[in-house]
Amino acid sequence: MTTTLTKPRSILDYPKYWAAAHERPAYQLPMCRSDMDKLGWDSCDIVLVTGDAYVDLPSFGMAVVGRALEAQGFRVGIIAQPDWKSADAFRALGKPNLFWGVTSGNMDSMVNRYTSERKIRSDDAYTVGDIGGKRPDRAVTVYAQRVREAFKGVPVVIGGIEASLRRIAHYDYWSDKVRRSVLMDSKADILVYGNGERQIIEIAHALGAGKSIKDLKHIRGTAVMVNQVPDGWIEIPSTDVDTHDTEQPFQHPDPYAMKGANSACDEKAMHRQREKVEPVSILDIKQNRDTTVIRMPSYEALVEDEILYAHASRLLHLETNPGNARALIQQHGTREVWINPPAIPLTTEELDSVFDLSYSRLPYLAYGDIKAKETKIPAYEMIKNSVNIMRGCFGGCTFCSITEHEGRIIQSRSEKSILKEVEAIRDKTPNFTGVISDLGGPTANMYRLKCKSAETEASCRKPSCVYPSICKSLGTDHNPLIEVYRKTRNLKGIKRVFIASGLRYDLAVESPEYIKELVSHHVGGYLKIAPEHTENAPLDKMMKPGIGSYDKFKELFEKYSKEVGKKQYLIPYFIAAHPGTTDEDMLNLALWLKQNNYKADQVQAFLPSPMSTAAAMYRSGRNPLKAISRVKPRYKEEVFVPKRKKQRDLHKAFLRYHDKDNWPMLRDALKKMGRADLIGSGEHQLIPAYQSAPLGKSKQGTNFRTQHTRVERKVKSKQPRRRR
Repeated sequence: MTTTLTKPRSILDYPKYWAAAHERPAYQLPMCRSDMDKLGWDSCDIVLVTGDAYVDLPSFGMAVVGRALEAQGFRVGIIAQPDWKSADAFRALGKPNLFWGVTSGNMDSMVNRYTSERKIRSDDAYTVGDIGGKRPDRAVTVYAQRVREAFKGVPVVIGGIEASLRRIAHYDYWSDKVRRSVLMDSKADILVYGNGERQIIEIAHALGAGKSIKDLKHIRGTAVMVNQVPDGWIEIPSTDVDTHDTEQPFQHPDPYAMKGANSACDEKAMHRQREKVEPVSILDIKQNRDTTVIRMPSYEALVEDEILYAHASRLLHLETNPGNARALIQQHGTREVWINPPAIPLTTEELDSVFDLSYSRLPYLAYGDIKAKETKIPAYEMIKNSVNIMRGCFGGCTFCSITEHEGRIIQSRSEKSILKEVEAIRDKTPNFTGVISDLGGPTANMYRLKCKSAETEASCRKPSCVYPSICKSLGTDHNPLIEVYRKTRNLKGIKRVFIASGLRYDLAVESPEYIKELVSHHVGGYLKIAPEHTENAPLDKMMKPGIGSYDKFKELFEKYSKEVGKKQYLIPYFIAAHPGTTDEDMLNLALWLKQNNYKADQVQAFLPSPMSTAAAMYRSGRNPLKAISRVKPRYKEEVFVPKRKKQRDLHKAFLRYHDKDNWPMLRDALKKMGRADLIGSGEHQLIPAYQSAPLGKSKQGTNFRTQHTRVERKVKSKQPRRRR
């Protein structure tokens, strides 16, 4: 079992599987036996099981995987949202010849089903009719168990966001405990993490060539079960990489420490520093990386030890760069979870090929009339006219899971491919009005942004390229993106192109020309943006820029809006109850909101997503962004975590200071905080001393007095709930 840093095999270089000689691309992948009969299939090579409704669109992960495998010559079927109460629904397409592919869908099933307060949602944007409850909790585990019942002996491959974020022992917010790797719970043969095309294609061709699933231990971007470390491998204890509990100072140079505002990554310097304190056998990482594995603390140890959990989280994030990551191993009882380094990102040519496949761009036809309310799929309605132009995010926000899933290296499509998809939307989408709703991705303005040096990029271990400030090695040229905007809106039949993806404003201010282009042509009255907070303490724990960056962006936004004669508004989002946030921080945020005459309609309370750094803070009360130690105070930064429901409710109430129903709670809190001076009707006071009649549930959140909130109200009525 070995990993390699050499250039991987292109997904375009595989010979077509034998079935390709008899097939042509299906209009939509089959969901039942009659669909297979129409295609002339006697069986499927691969059957994919998903917790989402089937939408044949490149924004839906299982459609992408299915089409990518189909393009390799495999016969692929889909079972979408099966009844998991028995194995019957999983027999709909017969026994797959090669393997099952199992995913919860585009969202983690627990995030999809429950709010941040652990309340059950009644809706599901990825389901026909927006009906909740169509997928089980912990869907990957349940589906994997059912497919084994349906047909014994068929290999099971799990993947998608739920598998990615649970590939290792992780804190689970909904059960409030550390859970085992989902690979253990599901008893799957292989776990694919990340976007997965490169891995799943390699797995399919290996099994198609007659290899055993037990022999596929080497594939980057996967996790498997092993009994022990293979012969010839160098095993390094995690404490040799990041000392957590010794009298010695932090031995490994802190990859998160950035001396100076714009320090660049320099692994050679890191090696020189390490050589002073570590043996050469451990230090020669470049030479031995292919056969080096890091021993993570065991699942059982993490259950018992919160500080050790923070250490493990820190170590995990240290080993996420495909250019220098090493394999990880973690004991679960008598078995071991082996996590190979991340897959090498797709090239532009490979990414284009994935998006250029023969998608019908429609929900499964048997669902019925897509115009009818009872058969609408809200997620499809929102993104059917949007285009994903890139993948990945190097922002590193601690509460976000994009980096853990897609990685921090930006993978961008070519202009040609983007324009081709816009034309496909124009020509294929029913009742298209000429409006592209979004041209973006995980972050709207990271298109083609990358490190100026490939060598530096491959050796860097920093979790963010933009915190605490923009790295001097990062290219910030927005001109390629500006050209994409201009060419897209000049296509025949395209009237407007909007940008609805989240915008990284600290990057945008590096290119005033980009802001001018955006404001002049691509903002439909409002632009959502996420400063998340105003106070430095919580912002540092989020790895977000200070509010000064927001103010600078706002100034340019308003300047260019005025120049083109448009009344346009920023819609900022904020998080309540994030680790590191005190009551005083939320009070200061509320005062900032009032000073800026902004009234939030909906607010978001922090939800610890599996494997995120902020979840480790929530679990441990420590800061994994710095070295972890029980002994040395300088290596033990404690983090205040607002966990109690009463305090979480208070933090949300501060964000909705204007809501009369929150005034009694806020009055009590302000008095206890010694800030009764903020109670009254003065211009600089937060809430009045009197209590008017409550708004009631039917009117709550509709009493808007400013143009900002009228615009925001319109936004919220059109958008599904915000996802992190």
